[in-house]
Amino acid sequence: MSTKSILKKSSMTFLENYLNNASPTGHECEGQKIWMDYLKPYVDTFITDTYGSAVGVINPNAPYRVVIEGHADEISWYVNYITDDGLIYVIRNGGSDHQIAPSKRVNIHTKKGIVRGVFGWPAIHTRGRSGKEESAKIENIFIDCGCASKAEVEALGVHVGCVITYPDNFEILNNDKFVCRAIDNRMGGFMIAEVARLLKENKKKLPFGLYIVNSVQEEIGLRGAEMITQRIKPNVAIVTDVCHDTTTPMIDKKIEGDLKMGRGPVIAYAPAVQNKLRDLIVETAETNKIPFQRHASSRVTGTDTDAFAYSNGGVASALISLPLRYMHTTVEMVHKEDVENVIKLLYETILKIENNETFSYFK
Repeated sequence: MSTKSILKKSSMTFLENYLNNASPTGHECEGQKIWMDYLKPYVDTFITDTYGSAVGVINPNAPYRVVIEGHADEISWYVNYITDDGLIYVIRNGGSDHQIAPSKRVNIHTKKGIVRGVFGWPAIHTRGRSGKEESAKIENIFIDCGCASKAEVEALGVHVGCVITYPDNFEILNNDKFVCRAIDNRMGGFMIAEVARLLKENKKKLPFGLYIVNSVQEEIGLRGAEMITQRIKPNVAIVTDVCHDTTTPMIDKKIEGDLKMGRGPVIAYAPAVQNKLRDLIVETAETNKIPFQRHASSRVTGTDTDAFAYSNGGVASALISLPLRYMHTTVEMVHKEDVENVIKLLYETILKIENNETFSYFK
């Protein structure tokens, strides 16, 4: 493939719209519609399931099935308790970080539409006068939507169970750093959609069925992948997700590994990663001069790879990750070149998979 950028203007428009749309766990539908609309020209058909996972399929009648996958959901909060004074206390929906909440603006999603609010926090002048300053934690962070009573809050359409997201939108820093909330992992959905686009535009014919899977509910336990793999029953699954850029402050490389954005896709080593499939990905990267990094996981990958690998009696699975800074914050950051190189690596690997390949240890 050419060394010039593979991301078209239309690709970037889609990416911005897709990232800016809220898609919290359990409420991914609107984001999936945006994704499917973009993918439609590049696939033959779609599969959707009860909880909202979406799959674009190329060659749906082929008996051998290859999956490339990302997940569509983002972390969020739930309304858990409304005080008589109209303040809202929350619980997590996924791995939301309580420490970044104070002073953040929020969108509360109701049947009447978006209700705006803020995570309030005592002024610095008033904290710690007793000798000990209290830090933010799940028990004391709260949302103020400008109401003086519980009745006022409820009149806006807010009730226990409403989901809450941050409104922080997409931007590009220094020409090549993509920044937004929910890059984990709607960037994965973007990258697999771009693979489908390249296959179509380059007129590549595959000898197997390719299932471009955008799963839901990864952030609460890989649940969407767990469901959709039973539906597809794939022979091979290559998952893309994010991993930590460990060069940022306060991360110990001896524990988290040595990974940095801008140095290429990260290829995982873990029990759930099928060795021969991983070796094919490594060889593909080397042959095509795609830079890459390696990362070891001791027991689980913590991604949808685990759900695919151990389903249906065992599915040959692998994980290609995108190095990311500031995971589970509203300013997640990735490098444009890494995004492009993940796309290239997925694309070139797919072209190397042979119809009915077993990836057996004993062959």
